[in-house]
Amino acid sequence: MNLDQFIENFVDLFDETDPDTIQATTHFKEVEEWSSLVALSVIAMIDEEYDVEFRGDDIRSSNTVEDLYNIVKSRVE
Repeated sequence: MNLDQFIENFVDLFDETDPDTIQATTHFKEVEEWSSLVALSVIAMIDEEYDVEFRGDDIRSSNTVEDLYNIVKSRVE
């Protein structure tokens, strides 16, 4: 598991957002397309791709894409 692959998986959840605008330091809640539906998609993607249980609290406590990645990484290892 690496950060670049996580970002690619994260970016794939957005239909209208330019993939180049989302990076590790991106405050994902500020992305115009961010919604509760995308949040649910993030939870599903993390479960499917990384076999990690992820909750809404994890998203609420995170600010950047890297914050999400670090939570997932800590639960994979």
